[in-house]
Amino acid sequence: MPNPISWPASTDETVQNLVRLIQAETVNPPGNELPAILVVKDILEREGFSAPDDFTIVEAAPNRVNLIARLRGDGSQRPLLLSGHVDVVPVERDKWSHDPFGGEIINGEVWGRGALDMKGFLAMYLQTFLQVHRQGLPLKRDLILAAIADEEAGFESGSKFLVKQHRELIDAEYGFTEGGGFTMHLGKTRLYMIQVAEKGICWLRMTARGAPGHGSLPHDDNAVFHLAEAVEKLRRARHLPVHITPTFARMISSASGQIKSPLGALAGLLRSPAVVNLLLRAAKGRSKSLLTALTTNTCTPTALKAGQKINVIPSSAEALLDCRKLPGQSPEDVMREIRAITGDKINLEPIDTSQGTEFSVDTPLYRLLERETRKLDPQGIVVPLMMPGGTDTCNFQDAGITVYGYTPGLLPADFPVVSLGHGHDERLPVSFIESGLPVLWNVVSEWAAGGF
Repeated sequence: MPNPISWPASTDETVQNLVRLIQAETVNPPGNELPAILVVKDILEREGFSAPDDFTIVEAAPNRVNLIARLRGDGSQRPLLLSGHVDVVPVERDKWSHDPFGGEIINGEVWGRGALDMKGFLAMYLQTFLQVHRQGLPLKRDLILAAIADEEAGFESGSKFLVKQHRELIDAEYGFTEGGGFTMHLGKTRLYMIQVAEKGICWLRMTARGAPGHGSLPHDDNAVFHLAEAVEKLRRARHLPVHITPTFARMISSASGQIKSPLGALAGLLRSPAVVNLLLRAAKGRSKSLLTALTTNTCTPTALKAGQKINVIPSSAEALLDCRKLPGQSPEDVMREIRAITGDKINLEPIDTSQGTEFSVDTPLYRLLERETRKLDPQGIVVPLMMPGGTDTCNFQDAGITVYGYTPGLLPADFPVVSLGHGHDERLPVSFIESGLPVLWNVVSEWAAGGF
């Protein structure tokens, strides 16, 4: 019989591993994941794992490394992948209340860059992986742990590299990564969104052209005016056309079925594009931002560039647009919708694109996630989610892996989870780890050892 798991001890161990991961600076750009990968390597070796039999480290470029560890099953079912990136976004140190790479535990929270995105979640995956090993579970399928690079700046040294050059290391039927399973408070309603879809990147360069000239002789054919007019038209339009994706429709159906009030029936109306358009006109703040992201291709100007000298009218001006496209939409679809607003005086050029993802919720694994998440909070509402941003999922999809964003746990109502990822004073409550570890264990152990 396996020994009972001490959840307080497991929580403490996870927290200490998270502290070590935060203290390993892995800011991307420029990208240097090696310090965190060495932390994971040390933890595994202390547990008795050895390379290359139990784990492998592969290098995409100097200091751009990925670690893949495996617990072997009997092969009767295909593997389950637990994937977490170790790179983090840059920080503005003077805006933080505490050292962003200190890994301090303050008032029951672990502080530091990556605590939420996503070293904290990786530490939970790592702890679950270690517990499966310690319990000696007879596995039906291999369990793969992947600590990977370059999620924050294009995937080239991480998931893209693994899929293209080391696919055999991460080949799996299903996978988990960041993106869902934790508490989102909507008034008095507690939502638990399991990520089953995400939007694709469509980064564009918008260029306006005009006649050059001397700054002392103004004229109307000024590229800066043309660009400013196009950007202003985008602002006044407020959003691109509404599209109801299967995931959004399923999310609304699931939520309306679980809300036992007139609000539940009204929620069902959100499956109508016309109703969503009306709500987008009236909504404000975060609610509007979220509804826009879930139902439209989005277009956000993020950088402007024009001219080199104050007294010279430039012949061109450009803006960089961070566009995110819904699953099923193409870059051409996004550019067509933008041109319908701005007119044809501007040129649109793709800089980088990635496909969106949308996985089925009609799977035994998704149903297991729903069931275990409801045990975490029986009064909570569990729904599928489309993430407005992007993760490594878009590349794992190319390898035929169905990936769900799932890192479960309870968050307090006043915890600003949305603003802390990539924000100042990023941190993760220890109570989140304490509540989420048993749920993650139940899911992973049942799926890996069960006969699904």
